[in-house]
Amino acid sequence: MTTADLAYVEDRSPGQGRRAPRAYAYSDARRLDLAGTWRFRLTRTAVGSGQQFVDDGFDDTAWDALRIPSHWVLEPVTPPGAESARSLRGTPDGPIYTNTAFPIPVDPPHVPTQNPTGDHRLVFDVPDDWRLAGSVLRFLGVDSCAKVWLNGVELGHSTGSRLPFELEVGPVLRRRGNVLAVRVHRWSSGTYLEDQDMWWLPGIFRDVELLERPAGAVDDHHVHASYDHTRGLGTLLVDATLPGLVDVPALGIIGLPTGSSVSVPVHPWSAERPTLYAGTLRSVTDDPADAETVTLALGFRTVSVDEGRLLVNGAPVFFRGVNRHDHDPDRGRAVDVATMRRDLVLMKQHNVNALRTSHYPPHPALLRLCDELGMWVVEECDVETHGFVYTDWQDNPPADSRWHDAMLDRAQRMVESDKNHPSVVIWSLGNESGAGDGFGVMERWIRERDPSRPIHYERDPSYRHSDFYSVMYPDQQRLGAIARREEPAPDGVVAGSEDDVRRRGLPFLLCEYAHAMGNGPGSLADYQRILESSDRVCGAFVWEWIDHGLRHHDAEGRAFFMHGGDVDLRPTGGRFCLDGLVLPDRTPSPGLTELRAAIAPLELHLGLETSPPSVTVRNKYDVVGVGHLRFSWTVEDDGVVTAEGVVDVPPVAAREGVTVDLPADATVALASPGADAERWVTVRATLRDDAAWAPAGHLVAAGQGRVSDSARRRPGASGREVLLHNGSLRLGPATFDGTTGQLVGLGDLALDGPVVDTSRAPTENDRGQGTRNNVAAAWLAVGLERLVHRTDDVAAQDDRLVVRGRSAPAAQGLGLRWSMTWSLVELDGKEGVDLAVEVDPEGPWGHTPVGGHTVTLPRLGLRLGLPAAYARATWFGRGPGESYRDSWTAALVGRHERDIDAMQTPYVVPQENGNHVDTRWLELAGEGVPTLRATGRDPAVSFDFTVRRWTSEALMHARRTHDLRDSGRVWLNLDLGQPGVGSASCGPALPERYRVEPEPAAFGFVLSTG
Repeated sequence: MTTADLAYVEDRSPGQGRRAPRAYAYSDARRLDLAGTWRFRLTRTAVGSGQQFVDDGFDDTAWDALRIPSHWVLEPVTPPGAESARSLRGTPDGPIYTNTAFPIPVDPPHVPTQNPTGDHRLVFDVPDDWRLAGSVLRFLGVDSCAKVWLNGVELGHSTGSRLPFELEVGPVLRRRGNVLAVRVHRWSSGTYLEDQDMWWLPGIFRDVELLERPAGAVDDHHVHASYDHTRGLGTLLVDATLPGLVDVPALGIIGLPTGSSVSVPVHPWSAERPTLYAGTLRSVTDDPADAETVTLALGFRTVSVDEGRLLVNGAPVFFRGVNRHDHDPDRGRAVDVATMRRDLVLMKQHNVNALRTSHYPPHPALLRLCDELGMWVVEECDVETHGFVYTDWQDNPPADSRWHDAMLDRAQRMVESDKNHPSVVIWSLGNESGAGDGFGVMERWIRERDPSRPIHYERDPSYRHSDFYSVMYPDQQRLGAIARREEPAPDGVVAGSEDDVRRRGLPFLLCEYAHAMGNGPGSLADYQRILESSDRVCGAFVWEWIDHGLRHHDAEGRAFFMHGGDVDLRPTGGRFCLDGLVLPDRTPSPGLTELRAAIAPLELHLGLETSPPSVTVRNKYDVVGVGHLRFSWTVEDDGVVTAEGVVDVPPVAAREGVTVDLPADATVALASPGADAERWVTVRATLRDDAAWAPAGHLVAAGQGRVSDSARRRPGASGREVLLHNGSLRLGPATFDGTTGQLVGLGDLALDGPVVDTSRAPTENDRGQGTRNNVAAAWLAVGLERLVHRTDDVAAQDDRLVVRGRSAPAAQGLGLRWSMTWSLVELDGKEGVDLAVEVDPEGPWGHTPVGGHTVTLPRLGLRLGLPAAYARATWFGRGPGESYRDSWTAALVGRHERDIDAMQTPYVVPQENGNHVDTRWLELAGEGVPTLRATGRDPAVSFDFTVRRWTSEALMHARRTHDLRDSGRVWLNLDLGQPGVGSASCGPALPERYRVEPEPAAFGFVLSTG
């Protein structure tokens, strides 16, 4: 091919030869799925490969076999010059990840000469009775530009990677030996509109179908199914390109002509009650054999923006949402329907009710599942030009009229394809693309074509093309001001101007917050309280659903999930693709568990000061009552269930509440004497019956209240003196090194005595974004992970052993001066040792800014080394999952037990994990070792703990999860506390209340064995 032949690759127009976009529909007309094994050839450039492969007689036996749908960069292929097939993962020719930057020079609409190009070839037959005339070839997703031939005839080309396009093939289609040839270019003019935060993955990654079209085919149809909440009536009108009749048997609608409307009583559709009515649209033809019957799944609902609120069916709705990219760790964006369903089921199980399709339309099957299962959808157009930020937005396509046809085309293909889905309640024009009248072009067309849905766009500060005020990643102070409508005008907008006044009257949609990168996000409950405080706020979407790790193997054959930094190519977004609530294999992270609790659609508040005790049920659902839930109560003493039963809750309408007395047997149980125990009552709301997304008994929400503090007294001192024995010091069952003062034995247990510890393997949120909010940079710069310990004094003072010393990093003047005072006590009939710790920071802590950050503490506590035989942990406190001081809503107070090896979260990038806050006592057990028990010195004071088989330093230096090896010891951290986790990897700094400041502190523990 010549350069002239490739002009279409750099043409700003969206394509040519394509059919007009239309609704994606299911009908009784046949479709031939062309998925399977195709022949494939990869060239490094778009020129020089020739066009002969489109011909009938072309010999493709030397080509690779490639499954379709797929991305060739994720499949075994034979690159040019290679002798055998190999994976391109981890190579510059393979998957590339950038966050904001383009991976090609910003020179629109031009692309590099080295433009990897995949030639795809398939030979197929059609059934003998297939109607050739009118047949349509449909592609649901090709990245980034495709030219298509059938039987040697060029049909057309298209850009817009995540949008369907169709081609007429009737005149050239034959019954046997059809040769379908598709040339796919990695880079094209369309690339400049597709700079979303994701892997660059070329290929035919969604379905390819041949559609038979009857003579009386329904080429397109538009369902209008509105709902009048004042009368309880649904109004149905179906437009179609040919006259037809609509049947909805459940509603008594038979033979309704297209273009005519009818109003009937219906149950409206909502995400909470996704009522769908099965219907059909039959084309009217002289010969019934020529007719087509289209399947309809009708959901009646009306969406409006009224007085600054988003309403559906006349009532306000609140999105508890997530952003979702298409992603599979093996197949990239070639996601199958079973995986889509798995995503939605997991979302529903974790109280997520809304989905933003970041940052492009999904496969149509996902929307069909959203209709069925119930999910509010903000569908986003395949437009993002973020990389133009590096040119100061010069030549940005939305501001250049030469690109407006391409932008409009993308809007049209999105709306026309998905207009009939009731789950889609908002159209989004795109993401992070600056401003320009290209969005005006899109907006005006959408409003004329589909006035039934409002429109969202976040990045234009004027918000002229949006029905919502929207921002990303505000801190809590800014979000509170927005909720009160007291926010300052955006940059570039004059306060009090027409744009400012209009924007201030819009509902607010938080399209991205709580960056779920690694361990986190934190503060979810704090954000939720602010979001729910104002009727201006219609919801929020966590960034994001899934870690975009791609499965790969290292040189030793060990599997791991690769990220952008694993590709030797710059620019790269590095690890920034690992920012999901589920791991790449869809294992839920602790962040998802915390989100489930923070956004629960019920609030259960225990009134234990009343007589009788009560529970207040606040229904946060927008549509449904609480009849689908079962409410139960338990009373626990130190985490042991002593009584349980059912709470009868009367009907509670959406957004209403009720207070009910706990049953008499619960009142008796709460008032009964306890055995020196801390007593808690828990009320749980679970599904009464099986749902499409969870079985009966699934937990929806829980509330707890403490009835009484522990009556356990502080351990009593024994009065026994410290003894000197063979150079060691003995205090009852405890043995101390006479030189260092460290605890080396407790009864039959040999251990490495506690040392002051400030080491935490930085989380992604600790590292912030670049230098912004990078508290880990300060920790590492001063060496808080490498404290050097010094013992200054070991003094036996009658019945106490006092050890004093200092812990500080090399090369620094700052440090922690500490004292540890040991005494012998009796606890629960056993002898143990009481440890009182006092820590005083000294040196220039407050005067050591690193990267603009004052040094805080990564943790403050003690570390002990224990035998490897310890295998199980039992504790009374919050659990069973990990928790931090800004992330504990999902961790209920109770008695929990877990294997030590199950208490680590395998984040793709190893980092701090496995902490547990509000612990009253902890027991570690294992074969052949005495049980070790750690208890707070004061029953009213709790502590944090972490237990694992490697140190924090090993965790910090590990690059992959498989780098973490059993050290031959179990390492136990007993901490005064750790900082929260926050979401500073792309968001505000960790609030001060969740930090650990270097200031004088006193804490301690009682250790015993048995």
